[in-house]
Amino acid sequence: MIHVPVSIGELIDKITILEIKVEKIKDKEKRTNCKKEYDLLEEIAKKSNLSFFKERANLKKVNEKLWDIEDKMRKAEASHKFGQEFIEITRHEYKCNDLRARIKKEINLKSGSEILEEKDYVSYT
Repeated sequence: MIHVPVSIGELIDKITILEIKVEKIKDKEKRTNCKKEYDLLEEIAKKSNLSFFKERANLKKVNEKLWDIEDKMRKAEASHKFGQEFIEITRHEYKCNDLRARIKKEINLKSGSEILEEKDYVSYT
């Protein structure tokens, strides 16, 4: 196993994604692999006294929305339905990803994380 430095926001984000995978993945072997990774990262977060409860809950909600969006996009792809609903789904995806980035940045700034993840996209507002 290698150890890679990441921002605190990235660690918490990854933990919430793994929580969702453990809850949603049906394949036992895949779920077990996700749980193992979750346990390892959760232990690091606990040892580091990372307790961003509100931000973590918000990140999990956003990541759950992104999970659902991804499912809808894949179903649309499989059925070749790229109408108005597909457009709305894809627009919702980048808005959720922008919110996710803001929450991660908030965690990084509040925690004094040495690593800050930066995003730079064309503005749509």
